[in-house]
Amino acid sequence: MSLLATGVLLGLLAANPAAAQDAPLPLQCQASPPIIAAQTFSLDEGVTANAPSSVTAGSTFAVSIAPDALTVPVSVSGYTVNSISGLTLTMPIPTNATLNGVTLSGGSGLGSGTPNVSENGTTIVLNVPGPIAGGSSFTLPKVTLDLTAGASGTTIDTRLAGSSYADPGLTFTASVPFWLFTLSVPTACYPSPNPVLSSTTVQ
Repeated sequence: MSLLATGVLLGLLAANPAAAQDAPLPLQCQASPPIIAAQTFSLDEGVTANAPSSVTAGSTFAVSIAPDALTVPVSVSGYTVNSISGLTLTMPIPTNATLNGVTLSGGSGLGSGTPNVSENGTTIVLNVPGPIAGGSSFTLPKVTLDLTAGASGTTIDTRLAGSSYADPGLTFTASVPFWLFTLSVPTACYPSPNPVLSSTTVQ
């Protein structure tokens, strides 16, 4: 067998072709103004995840998570939303894998700030400074994970972090006019339910 054919065969054994998976990701949110009662609302997000269905133990592969477009609410519970800023999206680093690196690509309507992504302990954190105007649509950047598969017989799953308002997977600050003032309103969101976005079997 030629070296070229051997290389192709090893590549096929290492990872099955990546498949895109669309997943709805409904978010439950709570805005906590400093001088009025907390307000709750929902956001209907969606994600397209691209990952191989299976890989061999010890092989490297990529998983990408591309959020669908979102629209900033014009108002919440009758209060106008001027803009949002300081948006942070958090994902757990998948178990049964080693994270070698993470990159961003794409995204639109994100304001004047430059998005960035970092590893923080056991999580991956996407930061979008904004500001993003109320009523406008935006798309978060695609997050691509460079992973090395762990032991065979396991799965490598991706999902959004968060299980409650106190343990959110998405946070941002809303700018809200109130009488003669403009309030900065911290907002916390979590996915409910929280689906697996992609799943890769380690062979």
